[in-house]
Amino acid sequence: MNANQRDEQLFSHEMADVIPLNKGRNRADAGNGGARPPSEAQLARRASAQDGEQESNFLSDEFVDLLPFTDPIEFRRDGIQTGVIEKLRHGGYQVDSQLNLLKRPVAECRREVFRFIREAHQHELRCVVIVHGRGKSDESHANVVRSYVSKWLEQFDEVQAYATAQPRHGGLGATYVMLRKSHRARQRNRELHQRRRAP
Repeated sequence: MNANQRDEQLFSHEMADVIPLNKGRNRADAGNGGARPPSEAQLARRASAQDGEQESNFLSDEFVDLLPFTDPIEFRRDGIQTGVIEKLRHGGYQVDSQLNLLKRPVAECRREVFRFIREAHQHELRCVVIVHGRGKSDESHANVVRSYVSKWLEQFDEVQAYATAQPRHGGLGATYVMLRKSHRARQRNRELHQRRRAP
């Protein structure tokens, strides 16, 4: 008996007590007991919600100048100390979360970056990593995504700085992102400092 025959015999043995579904009941939406299809009003609300999400995504989807695939990238907003970008560049901050964009289409990357940065800021995360890949040429898909990520990050008010990651976090194929503190976190810090100053 060869391996295929053994597999077939084992499969038949395991399936011996399986009862086939009744005809017409082999689909999740079949029969009167299934859920009704969404109404026109429900469909309109879904479409409106999706349109609203797309409209709120301000990230540019226009042509981007490609970055040299061998060069590290970095950015810091005016008012951010050089010590912050230095520490970020050297992986000195704890990474709170990571977004993986490897092999995803640019349009999907745009949606995911928008969602990820907004949610990270809402959850008061400070340092996150975006993994986009490196590529082997300026025109490679990974470098196109990397170039867009660099452009998109500068469009967020929440982003204070970003820099190419250290090798342990992906090197040229990933980017550290430093987010500004949320209003709640800044308020907590002020209250903490006031308590420390109090006699």
